[in-house]
Amino acid sequence: MATESPAPQAPVEDEPEQKGIKFPTAFTVLFFVLIIVWVLSFIIPPGAYDYVDCGDGDIKPVPGSYHDVEVETTWSGKLYDLWLAPVNGLYGQQAPQESVDAPVAATSEDVASACAAAVSDLTGTPEDQLTEADFEANVVFVGDKQQIGPYESGDMIGAVQVFFFVLAIGAFITVTINTGALDVGIARLVYRFKTNSTVLIVLLMVIFSLGGTSYGMAEETLGFYALIVPIMVALGYDRMTGAVVILLGAGTGTLASTVNPFATGVASDAAGVDLGNGIVLRFIMYLVLTTVSILYVLRYARKVHKDPSKSLSVPREGDDLLAAETDTEPPEMSGGQKAVIWIFMLTFVLMIFSVIPWSDFSDSLGNITLGWYFPELAALFLVGAVIIGLIGKLGEEGMVNSIVSGMGDFIGAAFIIALARGVTVVMNNASITDTVLNSLEGVVSGLTSGVFAVVMFIVNIPIAFLVPSSSGH
Repeated sequence: MATESPAPQAPVEDEPEQKGIKFPTAFTVLFFVLIIVWVLSFIIPPGAYDYVDCGDGDIKPVPGSYHDVEVETTWSGKLYDLWLAPVNGLYGQQAPQESVDAPVAATSEDVASACAAAVSDLTGTPEDQLTEADFEANVVFVGDKQQIGPYESGDMIGAVQVFFFVLAIGAFITVTINTGALDVGIARLVYRFKTNSTVLIVLLMVIFSLGGTSYGMAEETLGFYALIVPIMVALGYDRMTGAVVILLGAGTGTLASTVNPFATGVASDAAGVDLGNGIVLRFIMYLVLTTVSILYVLRYARKVHKDPSKSLSVPREGDDLLAAETDTEPPEMSGGQKAVIWIFMLTFVLMIFSVIPWSDFSDSLGNITLGWYFPELAALFLVGAVIIGLIGKLGEEGMVNSIVSGMGDFIGAAFIIALARGVTVVMNNASITDTVLNSLEGVVSGLTSGVFAVVMFIVNIPIAFLVPSSSGH
C-alpha cells in the first residue's frame, strides 16, 4: 500500500534587510568631532584673554583683552595630544595659572569693568566710587592657561569624577533591579495610572523642571532613565516618551533657571546685579516654557499611544511584555520591597538636597548646605547600593556581582563623557578656545539689548559644545 508523501514546503525566504542610512553611534560622532577639532587647531590661530583674580578667588577672563599668543608645539606634539585625548579627557590635570605683574592687553578700564562688582563687595565701596588703588590692592593678574596632561600637577580637568558617578549610578540601579522591588513598584505604579497616564507625565515633567530651575539638574537625571523609560513603555508609549519626559522636563527648567545658583547666580554676580533682578520674568518664562514642553510631550505621547508606527524610536525586545503586564493587578509589595523602594527614592532626594547651595538663597540656610559634588554623590550611590543589597537579601556574592554588572552596563555612557572632555583638552592645549570665544564675542558686541538677548541665545548653542557648563558660560 502506497503512502502519500507530504508535499515539500517552499523554503522560507529571509526578510530582506532594510537598507538606508544608519546614524553612527555617539562614539563615532565624537571621534570625528575630535579629528575635526584637531585639524582646525593647525588652522585657527592661537590666542588668549588676560585673566584676573578679582580678590574673590575666581579667575575670569577680561573682556576686550584678547591677544595673539605663541604656542611652542610641534606637529608631533599635537599628534601626542590627539593620541592622549581620551586619557586626558578622563583624568588629565592642569597646573594653576601663575600670577604675573601686568596684563598683556587689558587696560585699566577693562579690568575695572571685569572686577568692579567683586572689588565693591570686598571693600564695601559703591562701584562708582572705587579708585585705582582699590583695584591694585585686590586684583591679581594671572598668566595663560597651562597645558593639560596625565602627568601634570594641579586641578583635575578630566571627567573622572563624573565618570565614576555614572558607574556608581549603574551599580545602584542594577542592585535595586536585582532585588525585584523595582519591578513590582513600577508594575503597581503603572497599574494605578494605566487609565490616567497623562497625569503621571505632567507630574514627572513638573518635578524634573523644578530640579532644573532650582539648581540646574542635568547629569543627576541619569539614574532616572532606567526607572522612567520602562514605566512609559508599560503605559503603552515608547522609549522616546520616557526619555523626553526627563530631558525636556529638566532641560526646560534649566533654560529658565529662576534661582539656579550655578547659572543665574554666577551670571548675576559677574554682571554685578542681585539674583532677584528679573526673577518675575524668569518665573513667567519657566511657566510658559514648561507648559509648552508638557503639551508637546503629551501630543507626541498620545500620537504614539494611538498609532505605535508613529514612534521615533525602535521598539526593543521585551517592550511588548511590559505593556501586557498592565492588564492584571500586580501582587502587593512585601515589607522588604517597600523598604528598598523608600531607600531608593530617599537616595535621590538626598542627592538633590545635597547639591543645592542653600546658603546662596539665605545666610540662615548655611547650616544645612552640604556642598556635595560628584565624588560625594558617587559615594552616596555606592553606599545606597550596599544598603539596598543587604535589605533585598542579595547575599555577598549577589551584591558584588550586581554592582560590577551595573557598572559594566553604564561604562559606555561614562566613556562618552570622557571622550567629549578630550575634545576640550585638545582645544586648550592648542590655545584656540579663547580664539573661538573671541570670534563669538565679536558677533554680539554693539547690539541693542533686545537683539543681544536673541543673538546671545543662538551664540551659546555652539559654545555649549565647547564649554559644557552653564557656570562656564
